[in-house]
Amino acid sequence: MRTMILLCSALVGAPLFAQAAVPLPSQTAQGDVAVTIYNNNRALIEDKRLIDLPRGRSRQEFRDVSAQIEPATVTLSGRGIGIVEQNFDFDLLSPSALMQKAVGQEVTLVRTNPGTGAETRERARILAVNGGVVMQIGDRIEVLRDDGIPARVIFDRVPPTLRPRPTLSITVDAANGGRQPVSLTYLTPGLGWAADYVALFDEGNGRMDVQGWITLTNNSGTPYVNASTMLVAGSVGSARGDYNEYSPPPPPPPLRRAGTETAARERLADFYLYPLPERTTIADKQTKQVSFLDVKGAPASRGYEYRNGWLQTADQPVSANSILRFSSSREQGLGDALPAGTVRVYQRDARGNPQFVGEHRIGHTPMGSDIGLATGQAFDIKVRPIVDSRETITEEQWKTTERFRIRNSLGQSVSGERDSLTQKTFYRTRMRYIVTNASPRAVTVDLTQSGLSWDTRISQESLPSEKLSADQVRWRVPVPANAETVVTATFDTRY
Repeated sequence: MRTMILLCSALVGAPLFAQAAVPLPSQTAQGDVAVTIYNNNRALIEDKRLIDLPRGRSRQEFRDVSAQIEPATVTLSGRGIGIVEQNFDFDLLSPSALMQKAVGQEVTLVRTNPGTGAETRERARILAVNGGVVMQIGDRIEVLRDDGIPARVIFDRVPPTLRPRPTLSITVDAANGGRQPVSLTYLTPGLGWAADYVALFDEGNGRMDVQGWITLTNNSGTPYVNASTMLVAGSVGSARGDYNEYSPPPPPPPLRRAGTETAARERLADFYLYPLPERTTIADKQTKQVSFLDVKGAPASRGYEYRNGWLQTADQPVSANSILRFSSSREQGLGDALPAGTVRVYQRDARGNPQFVGEHRIGHTPMGSDIGLATGQAFDIKVRPIVDSRETITEEQWKTTERFRIRNSLGQSVSGERDSLTQKTFYRTRMRYIVTNASPRAVTVDLTQSGLSWDTRISQESLPSEKLSADQVRWRVPVPANAETVVTATFDTRY
């Protein structure tokens, strides 16, 4: 007797069939599963199973492996077992795959009269499945389409190459027969995780509550049942993230000073390990969250920053970045290493309800680090950089500032001299920065001028600056409530 599989009719160009009426096993074929998941959408699966092995060569099928398994990474270990050959059958049973495999074969086409409910059956040969189903019925050619008449296709059998679940077949050579444990290990994409942080900032008291969540996502095509799960925090792959150097002002990188404290967590090589406390089932197409950090009352404060590019002038004021500053140190902060993820910041309004005020992504951050998150752009705090003048100066004028003076990060004054130059023409640029504050409280804005050359000289400035690096200086600009502060500076440069 023929095995019949029923499918619904399809739209031309987009075949849509009902699921085949093939019974699927209710339980997984997996054994004792351990899953190690990395940040770069990759995971290591170890599946320990008990299998019945005859002595000598035999083909063993391992169902319920990842649908995205990397076959080259598969290893099978067991006492007295050697691998002869392995195949991954990734051609899964589906309505579209079933129709593709039926090309050149005969099926039964059943149509139902919507008025009378009467069925008509015809044998048809599938000619092609390219954006639609083309079939031959007797001496005529038809296209299976959605014309309002219910139709279904009955297949005689399931092709042996189609599998209801991802299956790995391995030919093994066993020294001894009988039931024995084996360990199947492989790498797969489709499993990844990231950290998500929820921060409730109390600006009045300068404190912050932080809840850290591990967000785990499975798109591998296979569930992992009752798995022991380990998460690895660290940059196994390449890091990404570029910042635009031009207007509007880019958010600064959140890591301001890397920490030097070791977190009290398990380590593997250069990575931190986050084992889930209990076994869990990671269903396919599922996102799961597990708490790993819960800190109350960590010190935090709000600040404002603006970075201006060299010779950049603005026709109108631009908002400064609103910065949330805190530490991951043991004594003055969160007291933990922070895996890469997104920090979402909330504050309570006048009614006491928490409201979302911004978010920013952090990279892998060691414990003891100073962090400044740009959560958004300030409504009331504006900066307008203006190039007031730019003129050429002679070598003699350049030499008048040959002895220069700068301030280092400790606020100390340092002087030096430049070597003699062959260049004959130099430039003098006068900059003005108008910093305004429409809020009812005084603020301090960290104003940074970037894009300087290593021998740029600030021959005049209205506020002492701090040299951050060879190409940027910073002014800490105090701005009273409902007021403005103007900073001026003159730069002597080679260009």
